[in-house]
Parts: sequence; structure tokens; C-alpha cells
Amino acid sequence: MVPYRRSRVAGGTFFFTVNLHNRRRTLLVEHADALRKVVRDVQTESRFVIDAMLVLRDHCHAVWTLPVDDAAYARGFQRIKARFTRHLVCAGVNLAKGARGELGVRFAARHVW
Repeated sequence: MVPYRRSRVAGGTFFFTVNLHNRRRTLLVEHADALRKVVRDVQTESRFVIDAMLVLRDHCHAVWTLPVDDAAYARGFQRIKARFTRHLVCAGVNLAKGARGELGVRFAARHVW
């Protein structure tokens, strides 16, 4: 098995794929307004640039460019995941836990530039 490696490039541009644990759910579009607000709030706090973002019913793709002094891209998506999941729970959405005990969403990322 290949060991997990995280790219640490300050000011880098990263491609993300984020998906729901249950790919049959449509929570990202059902709660699009909440997702949009959460992303805007986290973007303001973390100062990354959203170069592109596509939200589909069960997953989304995003391209972000980080500030020149920041290499911690995961922090932004951790905040988005936490806040969006909190919104879903408060809205009464029943979420099953994933294999690692996570609720809601999971993500994978790779450095592209």
C-alpha cells in the first residue's frame, strides 16, 4: 500500500472532489443555499480563492488557490464539512456514519499547479 502523502505548497492551486458518504442522497443540492453560505463564510476566514466550483447532487468539484503564505488546504474543507454537517443535523437530516465515524461528507484533494 502506498503511504498517504499530502502536498504542502504555499500559494498552490488544488483540485478537490468532495462527496457524500451515501452517494444516493441529494443533500448538496437540497441544501444548496446553506452550502453556499458556509463556503462563503469559510472563504472569507481562510482567504483562499475559488477558481472554479461545480456542485452536483451527491458530490462537488472545486479548484482553489491558497494565499502565498498558506499551505493548509485541508483546513478550509474541514471547516466547510463541519459547518455543513452541523446545518444538516440542525435541519433534522438523518446522517449515517462513515467507516471512520464521520457524518455527512468526505473529501480527496490533489495539488494541480
